[in-house]
Amino acid sequence: MNLRPKPTPPDIQELVQQQASFITQTQLPSGAIPWYEGDITDPWDHVECAIALDLSGRFDEAARAYRWLRDVQNPDGSWWFSYLNDQPQDLTRDTNHSSYLAVGLWYHYLATRDVDFIGQMWPTIEKGMAFALELQQPSGEIYWSRDTKNVAYPVALLAASSCVWHSIRCGLSIARILGLNKPDWGAASRRLARAINERPGLFDDSGDNKYNYAMSWYYPVLAGIIKGRRAKERIQSRWADFVIDDWGCKCIVEAPWWVTVAETCELVLALTRIGEHDRARLLLDRIFKLQDSDGRFWTGMKIPEEQIWPPGQKPTWVSAAVIMAATAQFKTEGAAGIKFL
Repeated sequence: MNLRPKPTPPDIQELVQQQASFITQTQLPSGAIPWYEGDITDPWDHVECAIALDLSGRFDEAARAYRWLRDVQNPDGSWWFSYLNDQPQDLTRDTNHSSYLAVGLWYHYLATRDVDFIGQMWPTIEKGMAFALELQQPSGEIYWSRDTKNVAYPVALLAASSCVWHSIRCGLSIARILGLNKPDWGAASRRLARAINERPGLFDDSGDNKYNYAMSWYYPVLAGIIKGRRAKERIQSRWADFVIDDWGCKCIVEAPWWVTVAETCELVLALTRIGEHDRARLLLDRIFKLQDSDGRFWTGMKIPEEQIWPPGQKPTWVSAAVIMAATAQFKTEGAAGIKFL
């Protein structure tokens, strides 16, 4: 294993462009962005990659990615959970996947100020959001998905629901730019925020639940639902559970420990949102232990074995996470003036 030394701040712009090149080299002619060459595309990570392309100034490639989503959207507003060479694979329909386009297009607008493009994409956003909000429950939480028989999976996930909340807020921002009014979306976001803040037991991956994923810990902070002192307390409360000194953030709290680049970068974003820049910068430094000699980042590493896991995987969405974290911390020129958080 031949890993590279971490870059210094003046090299961050080069890092961002390098990772963006890995993404565009993998993008299919259709606009789809697979995990890596010959592998699946899932709509959520596809949008993550498109956001990263906008942050790196590659606006045409990002627009192609969003047009692909428009072209393959299901009539009910959803997308299939995964595609291979543009053909459906996993036929689950995920509410987080269906709503996340709004986040990507909001950042595309911030980067390009292209009102015409988001106007063209508005029907796609609206249908995707409608699919997600159909699964909102009276108590505010949003169920995760529907299966091939259109049966809802009766579980709400805290990390996914936090992301859906962020998607709704971005959708509302786009609506305002287009001169549209979506009071039902505003009401839905308030119900969801109350559920997350006041009734975490509604969510299957919260509290003392057996899963204990890092995303369930930091996503309400990353999305901006839990703020201020409560956000700082939440991050501190489980820092020792999830963060391994000198390595980064674990994906899941239980052994075997698996430190991942994506979770570490997302935690960097959560720390940046609450103003803990020094700790975010220190954590960002850790990911460079997982950069290979070709410049790409491995998904993660098993600790204490120091074994790359999964073997051979350097996905596009990991490069996207690196771009986001680096952009948020160093305000690179490639961010096109976007205030990312």
